[in-house]
Amino acid sequence: MRDDTLLNLDPRHPYGAAAPPLHQTSTFGFESWEAIDAAFDDRAGTPIYSRQLNPTVQLAESKLAALARAESARLFGSGMAAISAAILHCVGTGDHIITIKNVYGPAANFMASYLPQKTGVTTSFVAGDVGDFDGAWTDRTKLVYLESPSSAVFGLQDIEAISRLAHARGARVVVDNTWATPVFQKTLAMGADLEVHSASKYLCGHSDVVAGVVLGSKKDMDAIAVNEGELLGAKMAPFEAWLLLRSLRTLTARLDRHQANTARVVDFLDRHPGISLIRYPGLASYPQADLARRQMTGFTGLLAFRLATADLASVKRFFDALKIFNRAVSWGGHDSLVYAPAISYAKEHPPERFAEMGISVGDIRISVGLEDPEDLIDDLDQALSTLDH
Repeated sequence: MRDDTLLNLDPRHPYGAAAPPLHQTSTFGFESWEAIDAAFDDRAGTPIYSRQLNPTVQLAESKLAALARAESARLFGSGMAAISAAILHCVGTGDHIITIKNVYGPAANFMASYLPQKTGVTTSFVAGDVGDFDGAWTDRTKLVYLESPSSAVFGLQDIEAISRLAHARGARVVVDNTWATPVFQKTLAMGADLEVHSASKYLCGHSDVVAGVVLGSKKDMDAIAVNEGELLGAKMAPFEAWLLLRSLRTLTARLDRHQANTARVVDFLDRHPGISLIRYPGLASYPQADLARRQMTGFTGLLAFRLATADLASVKRFFDALKIFNRAVSWGGHDSLVYAPAISYAKEHPPERFAEMGISVGDIRISVGLEDPEDLIDDLDQALSTLDH
C-alpha cells in the first residue's frame, strides 16, 4: 500500500467519525479486580495510564510505523527525547559511539558531554565516509549514529554500506531521518536498526507541535517503552498526538509542495551572482547527488546557501531585509523560515573556526514553506539587492 493511502486509512472510529477521537485523559478506569488485573497482564494493548499507553498516541504510532515500514514506533515529547532514548537503548557503561562531525547540536552535546560524565560512554566524531567509520572503530564500539542529510552542511552518509560494516562487527545503527522523512527515505530498509525523527518538523508540519519518534522492531520498541520511554517519562501527550494525526493526513501533499517550491527557489539561487555556494541534496550539481538519488526518492525544503560576502554587516543587512521569511529556529512547517548559523556559532567559536566546522559567516539556512514560490523568490531577490549597498 502506498504512503498517502496508509496515512489516510483509519480503523472505524466511534459513531463513524471521520477524525479520530482525542482521548485526553491521564488514567483509565476498570469495572472489576479481574479487569484491571488482566490489563496489567496486557500492558502493550490495554491502556492503564497515559504515560504508558494512550489510544490516540497509539494510533499515531501505528501510522508512523506503517509509513517507515517499521514493526513498531514510540512517540516522545520532543525530538531530543526520542534521540536520547534511542541512544541509551543501544549503549551501556563504557561503550563507544561513532557519529558524524556535523550532527545536530543537542545530539552532539548529549554524546560528547553528558554520556561520558554520566555513563563513561565515549564518542568519536568523523567526516562521514565509510572509511572514516572503519578507522574510528574500537572494540567497545556498540553504536553508529547517522544523520543523513546532516545538520548545517547537509552531508550524506551511505546508510546501507555503513550498516553492513556495523552489523558485521556487532554494533547497532541509528539514523536521524528528520530531513527526508519516511516518505522520501526508508532507512530501515537500508539496514538501520532504529530511525529517529523530530516530529516537530515535516511530520507535524504546522509549527505548532514539539514531538519525537523512534521507529524499529517490535522487540526494540517494547524494550524502549518499558525502559527509556516509561522510566524517563518523556511520553507524548494525547493532544499533540491528535494534532500529529491531523498532520499526517496531508503529509505527502505537503511534501510535494515543499519539494516543488524548493526546486524553484534553488534554481533562482543557483543563477544569482550574490550566492557563492548552495547546499541542497536535490541540486543536480550537489557533490553527493548520486548517493542522494540512490537513497532518497524526493527532497524536502531545508537548505543552506552562502552569500558572496564575508562582511558580517552585509550578512545582517540581508537577513533583516527579508519580509516573508520569518527569522526563527526550527524548520519543516508550512511557513518559510530563515536562520544564520553565525548567530549561535559566533557565541561559541571564534570566526577562524568556522572553516573547520564547514560553516562561514555568510552561510544562511532557509526552510522553504508552502507560500507561492514566486513571492519567496521576490523576497530573496530584494534582500540580496541589499548586498550591493
